[in-house]
Amino acid sequence: MSTEHVPDRLAGRYASGDPGIPADELWAVEAHLESCARCRDRLRLMLPARAPEVAALVDGVWAGLLPALHGAAPAPGRRRRRSLAAWLTPAMVPWAGMSLIVAVLAVVFDGAFRGAGAGGGVAVLLAAPVLPVLGVAASWAAGADPMHELVAATPRAGLPLVLRRTAAVLLVLIPILLVAGAWTGVVIAQWLLPCLAFTTGTLALGGLVGVARAAGTLVAAWTVTVPALAATTGQWTAPLRTDVLPVWAGLMVIGAAVVVARRGGHTALAASR
Repeated sequence: MSTEHVPDRLAGRYASGDPGIPADELWAVEAHLESCARCRDRLRLMLPARAPEVAALVDGVWAGLLPALHGAAPAPGRRRRRSLAAWLTPAMVPWAGMSLIVAVLAVVFDGAFRGAGAGGGVAVLLAAPVLPVLGVAASWAAGADPMHELVAATPRAGLPLVLRRTAAVLLVLIPILLVAGAWTGVVIAQWLLPCLAFTTGTLALGGLVGVARAAGTLVAAWTVTVPALAATTGQWTAPLRTDVLPVWAGLMVIGAAVVVARRGGHTALAASR
């Protein structure tokens, strides 16, 4: 709806305060009204007929404000800046530092394994899939972000905000893992596909139970699955072998499809997860 105007029927329902408007449509209308003066004018003209009490309240507020506004000095002009708050949160700063430390430790451990005659890259491979999951959880955790309640209540909250912050997580994490993988000789496809599969899986499951809970569930499942497979196959990196990569690609596609199909789920959970 960012490039189209609000349909008349939907605008009328919004002006009337219809509680039956779906959450994703309500979000789209309010986000569009922020930047479209034409639709705001249409809504203003609808108010007297659709919601006369609201129109009377607005007129009363303007009647009290206009004299004060006319007598106020104009504010000095400021250069418009794009806020990073739409992409980042304060909680992501310590997470980025933690990710760097984990990557460095993984490289150190792999160097020790290689020096002992074992294959390198094991620690990097095992850490790479779950690092973005932890970052996504940190970027949308109510306890970690002091502004979470205010952000979650805005019209732009929900899946679009979660996707922006997920992209910021990946932009921070992937270069770190690229350097760690190049240092230890790990093939990028071995960790990138599982990394993306875990990320889309977190978003897909997050639409049902909340992003933080989804991240915790997947990290716990990974922590249990890796030792179990290692005990069975004798290889710690068994789930990350090249012949298993098509499975990770399929999981990534399924996760992305679920995210798209249930895109309204993040809007419904935005204020409470």
